[in-house]
Amino acid sequence: MKLPGHEQFIERVKEQVAQDHRLVGLLGGGSMLTGSMDEYSDLDFIVVYDPAHQEEIMEQRLTLVGSFGNLLSAFTGEHVGEPRLVICLYGPTALHVDIKLLSPAELKERVEDPLVLWERDREMSTILEQTTPDFPYPDPQWIEDRFWVWVHYGAAKLGRGELFECIDMITFLRGTVLGPLILVENGQLPRGVRKLEQQALGAITELEETVPSHNAESCYNAMQASIRIYQRLRQNLTHLMHKKEAEQVSVAYLNQVYNSLSTK
Repeated sequence: MKLPGHEQFIERVKEQVAQDHRLVGLLGGGSMLTGSMDEYSDLDFIVVYDPAHQEEIMEQRLTLVGSFGNLLSAFTGEHVGEPRLVICLYGPTALHVDIKLLSPAELKERVEDPLVLWERDREMSTILEQTTPDFPYPDPQWIEDRFWVWVHYGAAKLGRGELFECIDMITFLRGTVLGPLILVENGQLPRGVRKLEQQALGAITELEETVPSHNAESCYNAMQASIRIYQRLRQNLTHLMHKKEAEQVSVAYLNQVYNSLSTK
């Protein structure tokens, strides 16, 4: 379902893109594609340009997105390794919009099949028909190789009394490891912790135990809960070489650190 404010903005972008001879397509993703849009949804666009104008488009991408509406602020996505992405806030009613600028060739490599909102010819539709999306799934061995190092790091921060650092590590574990694996377990795409409350309702109670308060006992308990959940999820992962010694040493270190704090 498209809300009136979203619909008006989409139509305005379509008009602007169609008037720019350098652009050949406009596609929509995210909740626009799945029909799950609500009043809190942002908008996800892919603007496809003629590769003959690539240098010009990339140099002028902030000016381009400024033509789509009342642009309050915008920045490019180098911080997430995606300079082709422009993250925008439009007004006067606040609307978050992500706009990715691609050539037709770049559209072939994607994580989902976007909705074709406008195209100058059928090139966009043809590309989508002839190629398939590939959503990246967690690599179990990649996780296992790192998980116990992360546990040790969090334990060291706990020992130093750097509780905000410890909390950040626990949050990282939830978003990078636990959330994606739980979503996969529930037949969903591993999008961090996005929509866990709707798509993995049965896991909420155990995940709540991984949300600590700013005190040592709470951080320790949240670390232990994160370990238990990962150990449970790991049982379903195939072709996995367990780092047993790293696990034992890291868990023992966490316990040692916490016990030393309780005796001070």
